[in-house]
Amino acid sequence: MNVIIETERLVLRTFTLDDAELVYNLNLDPDVIRYTGDPIKDIDHARLVLEQTILPQYALYNHGRWAVHLKSNLEFIGWCGLKTRPERNEVDLGYRFLKTAWGKGYATEAAYACLKYGFEKLGLERITGRAMPQNIGSLRVLEKCGMQYIKEEIVDEHPAKTYEATNPLIR
Repeated sequence: MNVIIETERLVLRTFTLDDAELVYNLNLDPDVIRYTGDPIKDIDHARLVLEQTILPQYALYNHGRWAVHLKSNLEFIGWCGLKTRPERNEVDLGYRFLKTAWGKGYATEAAYACLKYGFEKLGLERITGRAMPQNIGSLRVLEKCGMQYIKEEIVDEHPAKTYEATNPLIR
């Protein structure tokens, strides 16, 4: 297990191709993907997403979306991490968790740790986060992490509220 970040209750690690079933199962719940617009069709599709989208970020940018596990028993509960989007000239904070992990502060804990990692370890100047306007839970996570609301816009053909955080270490 290639651990990138540890928090009080969580372990964030790099994904591998062997995680296709975890990614697929996470996306089976319609409530989990209600606001994402990117369903995973089957395990082969999950493997393809890992291979073409998630894993290359690690080599290209030294960050990416990371698998999130409970530290107590190493149960997989979702993913969280940073994604470089060169077409938008930004690094995006994203997360997705199993419904059983909702309402326990895990998303906020993981997202805050990813922001800290991006600023302290990677020296990023700015990190963007967004969620669909009706995704109140996700918007709260961004706000609890100290991100500031910037604007509402259409991103990847979906309405989104955009937030950002700037590196406090760079003035």
